[in-house]
Amino acid sequence: MEIKKIFNNNVALTEDSHQTEMVVMGRGLAFQKKIGDQIDQDKIEKIFITPSKTFADKLSDLLDEIPYEVMALSKDIIDMASRELQTELNDSLYLSLSDHIHFAITRTKNGLPIKNPLMWEVQKFYKAEYLVALKALEMIKVKTGISMAEDEAASIALHFFNARQDSAGLEETVAMTNIVHDVTNIVKYHYGFDFNEESMNYSRFITHLRYFAYRMLRGELNDDDNDALYEQVKMQYAQAYECTKKVQAYLKKQYQMEMTKDELAYFMIHIHRVSSREKI
Repeated sequence: MEIKKIFNNNVALTEDSHQTEMVVMGRGLAFQKKIGDQIDQDKIEKIFITPSKTFADKLSDLLDEIPYEVMALSKDIIDMASRELQTELNDSLYLSLSDHIHFAITRTKNGLPIKNPLMWEVQKFYKAEYLVALKALEMIKVKTGISMAEDEAASIALHFFNARQDSAGLEETVAMTNIVHDVTNIVKYHYGFDFNEESMNYSRFITHLRYFAYRMLRGELNDDDNDALYEQVKMQYAQAYECTKKVQAYLKKQYQMEMTKDELAYFMIHIHRVSSREKI
C-alpha cells in the first residue's frame, strides 16, 4: 500500500495494487515516512475506501485542529451507528461528527454545555437515532472520561439521520423536525388527546409526516388533484377534514405551500386513522 499523501504522523492517503485510493489511520503509521513509501499495514486502525478529493481536503483541514484520538473515536462511533441502524452512513458524517464531538468535548471541559432546542422532538421522532446517540455518549465517556448532557445525544442523532444515504442536509433535517412537531401538535390539540407513541398508527402517521416534509422542502410533492378521492374522504372523515384544514393553513402561512387535493386526502386518511385509534 503506497503513500500518495501524508496528512500527519497518524493519517495518510494511500493507493493499493488495484489503484484504489483510501485514507488510512493509525498511531504513528506515517511517522518518518515520505510519498512513495509503503505503509506498515499492521499499524492501520481505520480505513476509508475511495475518498473524494473534497473529503480528503476537508479531512486535511480538520486534522490541523482535532486530535487523532477524537478522529479515531468518531470512526468507532460511526461504525457502531451503522451496525445499530442497519444502514450505510455517508462518509461526510466522519467530518461533521468529528468536528461536533471535538467542539462538544471542549465546551463540556470549559463548563459551557449547550441546550438543544429540538431535544423533545428528536426523542420522539428519531427514536432509533437518539438511542444510538446515547450509546455514542457512553463511548465518549469511556474513551475520554467526560460525561455529556443528553442534549448532545439529540445533536448527534440529527447527524446520524442526516448521514443516512440519500437523506436531506442538516438544515433540511431541522426544518423537517419542526414541521413534524408542529403538525403533530395541531392534530393533538384539535382532538384533545395525547398520542400513544407505541402504536402502529402513530408510527405510520409520523413516517408519512416525515416523508411529506422531506418531499415538500425539496419541491417534490405530488401535483395531481384527485377530486373523486378528495371528495369521498372529505365526506367520510369530516372531523379529520377540519383538522387537515388547520394543517393546510399552517403550511401555507409558514412555508407558502399549497397542498394538492391528493395530499389533503392522504392527510385526512392518516389523521382519521391515528385519531380513531387514540380515542378507543
